[in-house]
Amino acid sequence: MKTFLRIILAVAFLFIALSFYSYGNTTGAFIFVVLGFCFEGLFWFQLFGKKKRVVHHP
Repeated sequence: MKTFLRIILAVAFLFIALSFYSYGNTTGAFIFVVLGFCFEGLFWFQLFGKKKRVVHHP
């Protein structure tokens, strides 16, 4: 279930980012391009995320 939720969130972030990029491009409002950049960053972070570090104790 966690993997499914991560994929759904990643797709949502990508869709929002593309929407902001598109709207910012057509209106010339730079803030929407910046918001698109932020949501694209969230997409990549959600897609690859943090790796859990496993520590083995002897």
